[in-house]
Amino acid sequence: MKALVTGGAGFLGSHLCDLLLARGCEVLCVDNLITGNTRNIAHIETERFRFVRHDVSKPLYIEEKMDLLFHLASPASPVDYLELPIQTLKVGGLGTHNMLGLAKEKGARFLLASTSEVYGDPLVNPQTEEYWGNVNPVGPRGVYDEAKRFAEAITMAYHRYHKIDTRIVRIFNTYGPRMRLNDGRVVPNFIGQALSGEDITVYGNGSQTRSFCYVSDEVEGIYRLMKSDHSLPVNIGNPEEHTILEFAKIIVKMTGSSSKIVFRDLPVDDPKQRKPDITKARNILKWEPKVSLENGLEETIKYFKKFLD
Repeated sequence: MKALVTGGAGFLGSHLCDLLLARGCEVLCVDNLITGNTRNIAHIETERFRFVRHDVSKPLYIEEKMDLLFHLASPASPVDYLELPIQTLKVGGLGTHNMLGLAKEKGARFLLASTSEVYGDPLVNPQTEEYWGNVNPVGPRGVYDEAKRFAEAITMAYHRYHKIDTRIVRIFNTYGPRMRLNDGRVVPNFIGQALSGEDITVYGNGSQTRSFCYVSDEVEGIYRLMKSDHSLPVNIGNPEEHTILEFAKIIVKMTGSSSKIVFRDLPVDDPKQRKPDITKARNILKWEPKVSLENGLEETIKYFKKFLD
């Protein structure tokens, strides 16, 4: 099988490339490196892997056959999409349109990497795939939320109108090695602050919740969804819910840090709850997370220590 992965030099994309290669695929990795880094794929040494630097908001022309197309390209952290609002909208809109067109041309199965952010600041907990969300389209986070909601809509339009074989994964908070220390998400933020002896910054009173899925579990779920015959969205994430304050205390304990926890104002439209209902993933994909939070954080902390020593 020949697979194309957009955003393949990013955190999640590079781990997906590893998994696809391990499963015997040939992989074409496409990334414009706006948030990705070739360091994430530097370890790959096989003729079955090729990297192309390209912005998929512009058409991509390839000659070879393609069986699977994983569209992961997008800024994914609040720091990135608030600094890159137009690029985020373009890759969600134009980029998804271009990649669907490529999948149509090649007769490839297409998977869209969507996000739990399509649920916005949810009014139900946990979030099922049938929940339509509570999103502020004109707020600062709207550039990411609405880009992904549009991407889902055009993916389903191509599926229904052009009969393209499509999949949609709604990715919940994922963590692990190859995240950027400055990417603004809670795991690298807290670990970086704890290892540096800085104050750990908790926004609001820390009662908002998140659920954290280790990257190896996440990419396994994505792969299983691509190989399934289910065309509607599926949540892939860990349903084990933690408050942000509780999570900060876990990081302090596991790093042996003397950092103090300090509180700052909650960002605009920051979700108060984030917990996936993974009933569909369990039933359809026979998937659920296997890596415990403690084991996953051990590996992640070990990775970040290399950059701070």
